[in-house]
Amino acid sequence: MIQLIRNEWMKIWKRPATLVMIVILLIAVLLLGAFNKYQSSGFSVPDNENWQHGLELENKRYKEMLKDEHLPSETRNYYTKEIALNEYRITHDLSTNIEYSAWDFVSDNIQLISIVGLFTIIIAAGIVANEFNWGTVKLLLIRPLSRTKILLSKYLTVLFFGFIALFVLFAFSFALGAILFGLPEEAYPYLYYSDGVVKEQSIFIHLIGFYGLNSISLIMLTTMAFMISSVFRNSSLAIGISIFLMFMGNTVTFLLANWFDWAKYLLFANTDLTQYFDGTPLVSGMTLSFSIIMLLVYFIVFIGLAFWVFKKRDVAA
Repeated sequence: MIQLIRNEWMKIWKRPATLVMIVILLIAVLLLGAFNKYQSSGFSVPDNENWQHGLELENKRYKEMLKDEHLPSETRNYYTKEIALNEYRITHDLSTNIEYSAWDFVSDNIQLISIVGLFTIIIAAGIVANEFNWGTVKLLLIRPLSRTKILLSKYLTVLFFGFIALFVLFAFSFALGAILFGLPEEAYPYLYYSDGVVKEQSIFIHLIGFYGLNSISLIMLTTMAFMISSVFRNSSLAIGISIFLMFMGNTVTFLLANWFDWAKYLLFANTDLTQYFDGTPLVSGMTLSFSIIMLLVYFIVFIGLAFWVFKKRDVAA
């Protein structure tokens, strides 16, 4: 299996397009860094000595709003969370006077995961379909290896490429952010509100988890593209459908969720797991365990179809 993955990895990197993808990703990080540096040049966070009083006034305003009996539950939950966070900052003397640093730049670059997803989808869409289009699948299948191992090696290689691209994004963002914006003078924890309690977390651990949660959609769309590539042997179809869903899936799901409760069973209603940590569920009644189960169901369907069709297909077809 290791040798199969190594062979697939070498195939990917022999294509000039793969190196171009990584270069484009690095250029995107450089452009965002230059833009942020230009925006922040000449500006600094004012040293507000009365930041505690400001948070107290903010909490007072939130508490007044919470008296409204007709306040939507999502808004009520948001105000409750902000009050708890502000009180925690005041109690533990965690000032809001924080300069923009490398960690903030890494957090802002979370938006570039969509580029990583785009490139990984392209790899997934072609890794099986191209074998049929180029006729090399016959040479691949005459080897004394099961079709399951061959297809699994291709899928694992695609995932490995996606994780490497994510690592490059994270590491390069931090390195460039440290050069342009510097590191914070002292460690400042990330605060989050969970089960009515405010907790502290290392900013590094938070960002690792944040990148991981935001990569769920990448993994699911990549798996879908891989399935379409295996079933229909058409890389263009796999790329087209997956990219369309990547950019439109969330929007369509959000619109449907406003009208129908069954929207919670759609794939894109469950890919954003951050809604259970830093937001509110898309559809009332949704839970973290529900979304995980739905993602597993979709994943099993995608992978099951890919392997079933690939094992049954006549190579001469």
